[in-house]
Amino acid sequence: MRESLRGYIKPGGEEESLVRQIDFSRLPRHIAVIMDGNGRWARSRNLPRIEGHRAGSKAVREIVEASTRIGIQVLSLYAFSRENWKRPRAEVNRLWTLLREFLKREDKNLMKNGVRLRVIGRREDIPQAVVREFERVEALTRANNRLTVALALNYGGRTEIVDAARRLLAAGPVPAGELDEAGFARYLYTDGLPDPDLLIRTSGEMRISNFLLWQIAYAELWVTPVFWPDFRRLHLLQAILDFQRRERRFGDIQDPGTSA
Repeated sequence: MRESLRGYIKPGGEEESLVRQIDFSRLPRHIAVIMDGNGRWARSRNLPRIEGHRAGSKAVREIVEASTRIGIQVLSLYAFSRENWKRPRAEVNRLWTLLREFLKREDKNLMKNGVRLRVIGRREDIPQAVVREFERVEALTRANNRLTVALALNYGGRTEIVDAARRLLAAGPVPAGELDEAGFARYLYTDGLPDPDLLIRTSGEMRISNFLLWQIAYAELWVTPVFWPDFRRLHLLQAILDFQRRERRFGDIQDPGTSA
């Protein structure tokens, strides 16, 4: 078992069994997560929707720590989409307040665990108090290199591609014949990060909801019916093991006589 997991994974249970099956030399470098189901989790317990979001923040804390200990390089979390502005104003305001409180509360843990925060999305529409807080944490954690958490706020995949095209045009004329995928990707919010190998969606919905449209071209998808507030490291381990059992060909033909 990886040393960073000793004392963290209880012996004799399902989590330990999963850990012992995982090949730590073939981990997904980048895991992206569509954190869905907070509202339904709350409704199933006759609680206000905001309590679902509050419970979801606890799941974020656990999955960030688990990803760090497992050895994942990048964890992208879809926290607030551009479509989320359509929700009731009171709920939206509470969401931003919860995020600001979470960042204030978790900055020491991020430093302790060597986690770097990077926010992706359009910043100009986000409340300034929230922007100041995540920019503070981004600066504080910039030198950390164990895990990068890319937090998607006011994010939309189509918007990201349009913004990339605008930045490309603003940078100056590029001969059409010289523009390639790698060159275009440098203008995306995720510049410098590897594309996701694994995309996890909670709550059982079978859609990608405008998340990292360019980057997930070859990502493996793993969908669970578990609502995000109930998502734990056990489910993360299950997703990683399932990922490792798949045959990733990237459009090529795998020789049946070779290993995946």
